[in-house]
Amino acid sequence: MAGTLIRPAPPETHPPSARGRMRWPWRTLLAAAGGLVLVLAFPGYDLVWLAPLGPAALALAVRAQRLRSGLWLGLVFGLAFFVPLLSWTGIYVGPVPWLALAVWEAAHLAVLGGALALTSGLRLWPVWGAALWVADEALRGRFVLGGFPWGRLGFSQTEGPLLALAAYGGVPLVSFAVALTGTLLAAAALALGRLWRPVAGQRRTAARTAALALAGVIAVPLVGALAWLPLPGPSLTEGGPTATVAVIQGDVPRAGLDFNAQRRAVLDNHVQRTLELAEQVAAGERPRPDVVIWPENSSDIDPYTNADAARQIDRAATAIDAPILVGAIVQGPGRFISNTAIVWDPANGPGDTYVKRHPVPFGEYVPARSFFRLFSSQVDRVHDQRAGDEVGVLDIGGVRLGDLICFEVVYDGLVGDVVDGGAGMIVVQTNNATFGYTDESAQQLAMSRLRAVEFGRSVVVAATSGISAIVAPDGSIQRSSELFTPAVFVEEIAQRDSTTVAQRLGAAPEWVLSAVGAAAVVAAARPGLLGRRGKGGA
Repeated sequence: MAGTLIRPAPPETHPPSARGRMRWPWRTLLAAAGGLVLVLAFPGYDLVWLAPLGPAALALAVRAQRLRSGLWLGLVFGLAFFVPLLSWTGIYVGPVPWLALAVWEAAHLAVLGGALALTSGLRLWPVWGAALWVADEALRGRFVLGGFPWGRLGFSQTEGPLLALAAYGGVPLVSFAVALTGTLLAAAALALGRLWRPVAGQRRTAARTAALALAGVIAVPLVGALAWLPLPGPSLTEGGPTATVAVIQGDVPRAGLDFNAQRRAVLDNHVQRTLELAEQVAAGERPRPDVVIWPENSSDIDPYTNADAARQIDRAATAIDAPILVGAIVQGPGRFISNTAIVWDPANGPGDTYVKRHPVPFGEYVPARSFFRLFSSQVDRVHDQRAGDEVGVLDIGGVRLGDLICFEVVYDGLVGDVVDGGAGMIVVQTNNATFGYTDESAQQLAMSRLRAVEFGRSVVVAATSGISAIVAPDGSIQRSSELFTPAVFVEEIAQRDSTTVAQRLGAAPEWVLSAVGAAAVVAAARPGLLGRRGKGGA
């Protein structure tokens, strides 16, 4: 059956030269345009409906091309996409790290372009192409230093019908739906182009193909719209017992790499905002929280070794009379530091902790430091962090929350671990001050919105300088802050224990779709391999 589905299509009747009418310059321009259009679907522009046009453009560009042409066109697409998308990485450290990361990410899309070119002659090629997008994202999110899965197609869908699919197959299924919509658009465009040919039989076949492809373009979002029906709505208080959660965004003295040059000022800002909240609670203006969430880097002074920092945190916890989840930088072990969330109880002081499990390469530790110092002295500003080895599920004030620190929200497995561990809500502690007034904060918040739908949980984002937010289980933002502005939220949030299909399936949809894409590549490459073997044997 598989051989029937993915066997090569019969050769076209028009001469080979007609297949190459779209010459290299135009294909290159089309690939570049596709990458740029895809950027517009992501936060900062939020034109989510444009997302399928990116895969559509790449599919058209590589159609009926050889492998090496596909590699080139995929690289062009990737550079046009990742260079602007990741521009925030170079805002304070210069262009070298930014462009190096963009080129590395684009190299993965070069591989994708080659695979799409190989499989473009197979029957049902739009399906195989969409599966290859998932496979490429799976590769990019795992390999070499743990991967960097930023810019996945699914993360563009912060609203609209395709977002619902996250509850059934996670980000991979959303990415597949976006890519499939795009490849079906490409198939429809190609078929409509063939309607102009003079052969009547070809016109009928092209009309039928175009109709089927356009029907698929309509069907994919329609399935997504229907998928919303059994899912939770925008309510924060339905689905389980509620807890009162406070989020503190204390702000920082300045943006940039030196945001923590006045580390005590950052800590004092969060203490002060908490003391102000305590006064409002005492006056009956706000409810008393069961738990208070401070962001990552809210105390870059190690409270275990600095008595004054510990006193200030004690002061805040005592005033609010609730445990505080403090984001702290802790010295040790040895030459390392630890990015640590500390449960700080008003009566007992520091208690349970969570240490970030996935430090960011080159941002929180530097592999092969002496080598990379040749390219930028900025690497010596990075103090190597130790990775934690325990899942971030913490019991705080009767609330069982799943803690993720900053970029950890982008990794499927880390988020799934905390929900599997019994978290009734998800907390993302983050510090985006090093990225200034860029789109990084909004791009990261989009990931939290996908996670809310994927696991049917409210997500609380506590950011040092913004964007802090409270996200409902349907991915809608119920509260959010401005960048570099102090903010305090207090909300009743249900502690849910429901299980989505995506949670039960785990990584299975990604592996299945990746395997489908890989099988298509093998099917497409096999005739050429057999032909070379035959010549060698002769």
